[in-house]
Amino acid sequence: VETLGGASIICSDKTGTLTQNRMTLMKAYVEGLQEDVSRENSKEIRKLMGYATLCCDGSIRFEDGQVQHIGDPTETAIILGAHNNGMTQAELNSRFPRVAELPFDSDRKLMTSVNQVEGKLLVIVKGAVDMLIPRCIKGNTEKAKEVNEEMSSCALRVIAVAYKEIEELPQDLNTLEQGLTFMGLLGMIDPPRPECAEAVRTCLRAGIKPVMITGDHVVTASAIAKALGILQPGQRAITGAQLDAMTDEELDAQ
Repeated sequence: VETLGGASIICSDKTGTLTQNRMTLMKAYVEGLQEDVSRENSKEIRKLMGYATLCCDGSIRFEDGQVQHIGDPTETAIILGAHNNGMTQAELNSRFPRVAELPFDSDRKLMTSVNQVEGKLLVIVKGAVDMLIPRCIKGNTEKAKEVNEEMSSCALRVIAVAYKEIEELPQDLNTLEQGLTFMGLLGMIDPPRPECAEAVRTCLRAGIKPVMITGDHVVTASAIAKALGILQPGQRAITGAQLDAMTDEELDAQ
């Protein structure tokens, strides 16, 4: 306790600590069309949510009228969005069974499933925008980057979805994530915990500098940090890559 009393900086994880760890799907984009997620989305947006759901391992269930999220909160937000549009995960998986997959990993920041869709093999890839877009050879990726920045600046975490058809499963499944067609973006928010802004204010009054650490895109992270009062005018957010490039002296100065 004595040591803690001498603390001048507190570094905090974001997800589940500063935020509720309860993702909610807010916006969806396909080329030429952006919509708020509702219970009555357009055919194009519904297709995007359906494809993304097929490439999810999380699940939801309902108990006493309440939705229970099982697994990754990003995935369960997508599944609930599709469910609210009349597409249950069970029905989608039954109609379009998965025959192969490349699980998510934190280096690729992607997950891939191969599903049987109307007699064809459909590869569906979802993941971080900056990792997925370079793998796309079709679709307006420049516009997608603009929409991604716009969504991120509103504190939304953005997931990209892409696809392609294949004749047969390749020997090397890693080749599945190349030569894709960009499909769309899904923007979701993990709301801040209501008590956190006051906790941040308490730290600042006590002369303690709060720092938020997160795997989110830097624009998304900055928007949430501003909302909580962590990122003040004149301060900056830096990426892991920028941090790696700093010397210890430069880091001290920052």
